[in-house]
Amino acid sequence: MAILHPFSALRPPPERAKQVSSVPYDVVDTEEARQLAADNPLSFLHVSRPEIDLPEGTDIHSDVVYRKAADNFQKLIKNCPLENEELPSIYLYRLIMGEHEQIGVVACCSVDEYDTDVIRKHERTRRDKEDDRTRHMRVLRAQTGPVFLTYRARRDIDTMVMETTMANALYDFTADDGIQHTIWHVPDPVRFVQTFRDVHYLYIADGHHRAASASRARAELKEQNSNHTGDEEYNFFLAVIFPDDQLQILPYNRVVRDLNGQSKDEFLSDVKRVFEVSENGAPTAKAPGNWSMYLNNQWYGLSLPANAPKPEGLVASLDVALLQDRLLDPILGIKDVRTDKRIDFVGGLRGTKELERLVDERKAAVAFSLYPTNVADLLRVSDAGEIMPPKSTWFEPKLRDGLLIHSL
Repeated sequence: MAILHPFSALRPPPERAKQVSSVPYDVVDTEEARQLAADNPLSFLHVSRPEIDLPEGTDIHSDVVYRKAADNFQKLIKNCPLENEELPSIYLYRLIMGEHEQIGVVACCSVDEYDTDVIRKHERTRRDKEDDRTRHMRVLRAQTGPVFLTYRARRDIDTMVMETTMANALYDFTADDGIQHTIWHVPDPVRFVQTFRDVHYLYIADGHHRAASASRARAELKEQNSNHTGDEEYNFFLAVIFPDDQLQILPYNRVVRDLNGQSKDEFLSDVKRVFEVSENGAPTAKAPGNWSMYLNNQWYGLSLPANAPKPEGLVASLDVALLQDRLLDPILGIKDVRTDKRIDFVGGLRGTKELERLVDERKAAVAFSLYPTNVADLLRVSDAGEIMPPKSTWFEPKLRDGLLIHSL
């Protein structure tokens, strides 16, 4: 069953919610974070990316950065001010981006259920990223950004959500990127807790490193607590849980810096040995099993011929895996997209114009536009206990950090 744990949120007053809230720490680099937080001392980026308040070139994993995070957090609590909810609560969080709308339940979930795979994963994590967020949680004694979870939609939960959204919202603002964020306080959290007990599994959509770091932080804090009972707040992690039929996955595209020593004609000839190639292709792939390739100021359409060897296994049949196994590895020599510096990724709203720009400006030699992975595949891979290829999914819109904080 899925355990929902109400929590006493540390949160800004409604009139300062927009000013405090920030994009997730891991979707911007240091310079982008510095620009976004400029002239806004209440931006939560001062806590989630504290290196922006230190000299340029500071090692983002150095002791001084984590000390700055703790200092900035205490300043924000005092100057905003951030205040704790009196009683443990559950919330609803709605995101609207254009015509797309999704509403999730904000609560804490069980680290035990994460560890035992009741909360299922589809992505491997990197130790260095875990180290960073684990230390960040320990220093702040708080989880400041939620893990993005999903579940197979249920009508009874949908009904409770709709009833709750009839009340006045706690927060309702449109961020600078045009995405509307609305949060409601749930007046009767027990109903949600009881109903989610009938949900067999939750699935991590986005935030694998946050979840893994919460597990590691719990292990360390448990070791330090001789009176551990299992009820401490560090046994739970902050999450927003959306039904699967509301999620939106956008393409996670690839750009490669060189052609592995080949000329453009040689490269294109090798691609044609594996794929059916059409000239003057569309910039976006129109269906699964199709790819768009931008090379030499031109888009090409790629598809596998009818007599191509069939992939074996659920993961091998995904478009991201097929592109990797039949083009990026054998033709461009990219064995591991996690470590190869020749490949970069362009996700979300940046779209195909960004791919064209990178190639036209000779910052990349070739770009690939993919059809987005679907949610059903994500659930199937997770249920099978398998791992999707890196950079398979890009979820939009993104949740904001700093609105509802879980103190440990």
